[in-house]
Order: sequence, then structure tokens, then C-alpha cells
Amino acid sequence: MSVDTQRLVHEFVRLTSFDAPSFQEREISAYVKEKLQSLGLQVEEDNARQKLLEEDPSREKTGSNLYAYLKGDLPGAPILFSAHLDTVSPGMGKKAILQEDGRITSDGTTVLGADDVSGLASILEALTVIREEGLSHPDLEILITVAEEPYCSGSRFVEYDRLKAKEGYVLDLDGPVGTAATAAPSILSLKADIRGKAAHAGFAPEKGINALSIAADALANIRTGRVAEDLTVNFGTIRGGSGRNVVPEEILLEGEIRCLDHEKALCEADLIRKIFEKAAKKYGGSVQLHVEEHIRSYGLREEKSVVQRFLKAVQEVLPERKAQCITTYGGSDANRLNANGIDTIVLACAMENCHGTDEYTTVPELTRAAQVTLRIMTRSN
Repeated sequence: MSVDTQRLVHEFVRLTSFDAPSFQEREISAYVKEKLQSLGLQVEEDNARQKLLEEDPSREKTGSNLYAYLKGDLPGAPILFSAHLDTVSPGMGKKAILQEDGRITSDGTTVLGADDVSGLASILEALTVIREEGLSHPDLEILITVAEEPYCSGSRFVEYDRLKAKEGYVLDLDGPVGTAATAAPSILSLKADIRGKAAHAGFAPEKGINALSIAADALANIRTGRVAEDLTVNFGTIRGGSGRNVVPEEILLEGEIRCLDHEKALCEADLIRKIFEKAAKKYGGSVQLHVEEHIRSYGLREEKSVVQRFLKAVQEVLPERKAQCITTYGGSDANRLNANGIDTIVLACAMENCHGTDEYTTVPELTRAAQVTLRIMTRSN
């Protein structure tokens, strides 16, 4: 039961060559679909593309989520493996370069796309070894999603009646192979639309209501940063105003809340709403705070079988490493899978410095990621 490193690296490089920013995954989707079919899997698509197009007609190059199935000969329930097709920007014209030290990088002008090509390549290599060597395995389900990077937009449309698995692994985490995220936060986005009244700032400032003053007053009273051990709050963008000599009539602030406790996240959003409303009333303006839930928090105990299967696989394949279960403050498709009754953890799969042009992977780590994936796929429990 051995991974072919040369083939794995070749597949990784091929996958990174696709231009696949979020909502532009049709080409790589067609390639991955064909690869899965060539390995003997039954592959289906859903209507995620149509639904994403209905939200924004400019998304004509987006793909749909892929569902693939491989019947097994070992007892036990099906196991789910998932990765996503899209990358962040800048991601057009990516070129994977194999460095002398074993690292694989971009040319420095784009991301590499190891997030999440390393996950895709690991899954494809593991399935290839199973087919070549005729390895026994339980029923396997593969879920390949689109538009994961913008708050897991594509997995909103996963059709869960297509999936029978109750345990799953999302390959989409940075850090050393042998690490898994067993807890992740709820993420709420915040948009504060603050309204005042315009007036000439030189001739009649007293006739205006300064929306920026309302924003500043509120922000001075809102807790930001690491508010608690399990809670972060940030306001990251501000837009508004029409001129230096005009009392600003409208300011738009955008931010987010991340919290491992969903109800606590909602309470924090409500507190922030009250602070904005108090500031608006003080100055005679108004505010509308729009709160959107993107993904919901989850946390799985180490005793869960999905975690135990991972721990045993790492011990067997990488005895020199100690498997780690961590909490992440990043979201992934695992949040949606857990919310829909599938116990899911996120596996580190050989990606470093994600979302930057200095992103990289290494040949040894890619090999380890595929080895761990293969071992999990071929375990009956």
C-alpha cells in the first residue's frame, strides 16, 4: 500500500495550472470529474451552479458541487472525504515551481493554490492506489465543492440526501500533516449602515449630522480584537463621505464576529447593535446593522470515532509524529457538514502560508498527506 510520489507531484502541478478563482471553477471541475470517473467512481453534479448564477449572473464560469461514490468490501458505514476546487486571488496564470529544497512554490506573482489542490491531489492519489492495488475499503463518498473561499458559498447548496455517510474528513487545513481541526467557529458578518445629514462643513456645519462621528463613537465603545478566549470581533472596512467640505451623510462599516459558541456570537452581535443605536440616537442620526450568519460553530470530542480513526491512521503511517487535535478560527465546508449531521474534522494536507503569494507545499508533506488519506480510506473503523 504505497503512494507514488512522482505521480502525486505531477497531479498536484497539473491541478494548480487551472485558473480557478472562486466562481470560476468549471474547467477544473470537468477535469476532476473525469479523473474520478476514470478511477471507477460514479460521479454526479448538483444544481449549485444554477443557484449561484441566480444570485449573480456574472458567475458564468462557476461549477457545481461533485458527488462521487465508490462501493467498498469492508463492513461499516460510508466515509466521506471532501476538498474544494476554488482558490483565492491572485490566482490567474499560476505556475508551480519545484525548488531544489523540495518546496513547491508559485513564481511569486500569484498564490500557489495548494489551498486546496493539495487536498484534491491527496484524495485522487489515495483512490488511485486503492484501484491499482485492489485494496479493501468501506463505501467511500467524495464531495468536491465550489466557491468555498467566500464563506463556503458553494456548500450552501449541497444536497445532503445524496450523502449516506455520517462521518467525514475535509482536507483543507494548513500546518504539519498529522494535525486535525476538531473545533471551528461560527462566523457572522456585520454591515452597519449609518445615516446622518449632509451640510456644508464651512458655512453651516450645525445643520448637518455627522455620520462619521456616530461611527467613531460606536467603535470607541465596541470591544474588538480577541474579546474573549473563544470570541473575536473586527471591523475591517469603512466607506462613505462625499467631500472634505461636506458633513458626511452616510458611512458603511463592515466587520465580522467569530466565536466557538454560536449563541455567544449572536449575543455579541446584539450588543454591538445596541451600541450603534445608542450612538446614532446621541447625534440624532440612524443606523441599520445587518447581521448574516455564514457558518455555524462545531466541536467534536476526541472520543468520537471520526477522530479516533484519524489518530490511529497517523500513528500507523507516521509513527515519528504525534497526531494533534486543534481548534481553528478559520471556517471550512466542515462547518456545514457538521451542521447537517455529519461528524467532520479538517485534516492538514500540506499547505503553508495560504492566501499569500508566498504559499508553498513540500514534496515530503504532500506524500504524507496522501498516505494518511489512503490509510483512513482503507480502515474499517
